[in-house]
Amino acid sequence: MRILLTGANGYVGRRLLPELLQAGHEIICCVRDYNRSGIDQETLKLVHIWEVDFLNEPNYEALPQNIDVAYYLIHSMTSSTTAFDAMEAKTAANFNLYMQRMNTKQVVYLSGIINDNQLSKHLQSRKNVEKILYQGTYNLTVLRAGIIVGSGSSSFEIIRDLCEKLPVMITPRWVLTKTHPIAIRNVIQYLMGVMLRETCYNQSFDIAGPDILSYKQMLQLYAKTRGFKNWIITVPVMTPKLSSYWLYFVTSTSYKLAMNLVDSMKIEVIAKKNDLQELLQITPISYVEAIQLAFLKIEQNLVISSWKDSLISGRFRKNLTEFIQVPQYGCLTDHKTIKVKNINKTLDNIWSIGGSKGWYYGNWMWKIRGFLDKLAGGVGLRRGRTHPTHIDNGDALDFWRVLLADREKKRLLLFAEMRLPGEAWLEFRIDENQVLHQIATFRPKGLLGRLYWYSLVPFHFFIFGGMIRNIVKTE
Repeated sequence: MRILLTGANGYVGRRLLPELLQAGHEIICCVRDYNRSGIDQETLKLVHIWEVDFLNEPNYEALPQNIDVAYYLIHSMTSSTTAFDAMEAKTAANFNLYMQRMNTKQVVYLSGIINDNQLSKHLQSRKNVEKILYQGTYNLTVLRAGIIVGSGSSSFEIIRDLCEKLPVMITPRWVLTKTHPIAIRNVIQYLMGVMLRETCYNQSFDIAGPDILSYKQMLQLYAKTRGFKNWIITVPVMTPKLSSYWLYFVTSTSYKLAMNLVDSMKIEVIAKKNDLQELLQITPISYVEAIQLAFLKIEQNLVISSWKDSLISGRFRKNLTEFIQVPQYGCLTDHKTIKVKNINKTLDNIWSIGGSKGWYYGNWMWKIRGFLDKLAGGVGLRRGRTHPTHIDNGDALDFWRVLLADREKKRLLLFAEMRLPGEAWLEFRIDENQVLHQIATFRPKGLLGRLYWYSLVPFHFFIFGGMIRNIVKTE
């Protein structure tokens, strides 16, 4: 089949893509920026890439044709705390205009469970998008899911952070709200199972696992599954804003996502019974088993996708291509060089930088900078990295974003997503003479930017000097 995959570099999209390829389908991946598709080079050879931003007015040049199934995996919840519903409505309307010209037979939309009369803004937006998509010229199948549990999912990572960091939690009352989690593996099975199945045309189905749990029970079961005890104290006085700050500072979530999650967590989300599970012969995975499967992937370094690698986890919504050309004029730089004895070992060290490995020198200073960044509303060091040794263009790496990771050309280019009075790049490059160039570039904004840079020059001397020396070490 010829399949269009929107959200191809999102959490669910990156899980679905290899399954579709393994089944022998022809895949067209929709991405806003080819340079941050998040798709490895081998997979890129097997798919077609269509650069498109559904928020913009449709451009019908180079339009794919004769699409059998299109997956709609787009949402804007983490882009804004106020206007994301308007963005989602516009995106859905433009999507319909494209589909009308592409002779699409079926669209599969992954939505949220919306069976409560009093919906949060997030769930009301999902319901509105569903209504817009039903106006399309194709057959629509809607799969409504609650919390998705899997390695790298935002829900799983939030639960993981809370339990691993806080043995004693003082929590808001919404932790008592009931929800109906589903394992990512089951989600993929449903998405695959409804393809061109006429009995599923123009219908909406709730999908969920076998367990109905409160958020408190989910936290407790996580701790029990991991082999430790946690204590949860519920208080009635924590406001939504305080709850959002609580999630933001303790977990790896962004503040905008925290705000929208808290708004939704007050709403009970339980799937309505239907016969889709029996029709597709899907065996539901329990919440505890989903946790165990997630850690099996984590321990084997086989996490395929993480919500943190999406642009929504950072500060910038721009096309990253705008930053890939490092500026030269009006910039301040720290350029250090050193002779490389073992190129492969040095590249291994460069490709392992950040996350649990750290930054090779003064990690405590990097942690302080990350903490200060988070206090200022930035991303901090909370995101880490998805894989300990593998990097793709567009990946998040602590408070940096990977602009270019080309091991063959021996170059790694990072762009800063921390709060700064300017823009910053960090580049590692080995030239033909086996010399490693480590270049920090800062383009200041006004006097404040220049004061910021010069105030850190003494720290740069030690941090950047120590970092490049340790990177080339072979032991």
